Amino acid sequence: MKSTGQLKTDRTIALVGLMGAGKSAIGRRLGIRLGLQFIDADFEIESDAGKTISDIFELEGEKAFRKCERRIIRRLLKRPVHVLATGGGAFFDRETRRLIRKKALTIWLRADLETLLQRVLRRGNRPLLRDGDPRQILANLINERYPIYALADIVVDSVDSPHEEMIDKVVNGIANYDRLRGLKAGSGVEVKESQR
Repeated sequence: MKSTGQLKTDRTIALVGLMGAGKSAIGRRLGIRLGLQFIDADFEIESDAGKTISDIFELEGEKAFRKCERRIIRRLLKRPVHVLATGGGAFFDRETRRLIRKKALTIWLRADLETLLQRVLRRGNRPLLRDGDPRQILANLINERYPIYALADIVVDSVDSPHEEMIDKVVNGIANYDRLRGLKAGSGVEVKESQR
């Protein structure tokens, strides 16, 4: 069991949520705070494939990408305890979700539509947003995926606040995971009983 200051964890911390939720930005800083390695699954997929995720989508299709993503995440979850940022669709894939929930403490970074839209429009490399109105695509993804993301062990509202405040919320959620059940009103953090 790895001690991280006041926290002790024997499981990888996996961040899930839609594109723009802040998984990479928060994950990197969370790793530093907890003294854990940070791994970005999308970066690992691109390194393994020798091409960008956009290229994989365009050349091979989403189905091939999800298969590659599942294989890489399975491999990453065998590594020593770390902070893992997953792609937006990883947790939505049933088999990948099963792997993640078995091996990691899952944290959903939940953001509203306006926050996500503002963030994703800063970058032009989102394959799922290329063909259509980004607002409508994100709204559809929220309707489709949020009920699945809600299966995560901990839910933290991702808002436009200083990164350190977001890290504090995540760390508090992890620290309280074994003690709290149900909704902690007003905190922006929901800690739930494990549904394994």
